[in-house]
Amino acid sequence: MSRRALALPLIALLGLAGPAFADTLLIERAQETPAAAAPVRGQTAADVEARFGAPQQKLEPRGGQKRQWPVIHRWVYPGFTVYFEKSRVIDVVLNKATAEEIGPKPPIR
Repeated sequence: MSRRALALPLIALLGLAGPAFADTLLIERAQETPAAAAPVRGQTAADVEARFGAPQQKLEPRGGQKRQWPVIHRWVYPGFTVYFEKSRVIDVVLNKATAEEIGPKPPIR
């Protein structure tokens, strides 16, 4: 059977799939967010608090059970969550804007 004969049913199947619906993706919003709107890796906890104010919530620290597992602290702000190791920012994750937004699940509280 030729490749063309195999491709025709696939093309027909794709045509029957119907219209595509657009979803709001968290990654798209993250790409649109200016870098100044969130802390950057390496900032100290004091710098973050001075610039963005006190967090809405300081979550329980995680890790530290073994020497090679550092303790991670998490601060929740309205638009993002900041992850610290030894008072330095190691990551910043945007929070979902709405329940319909597709992206990572919010942290367990």
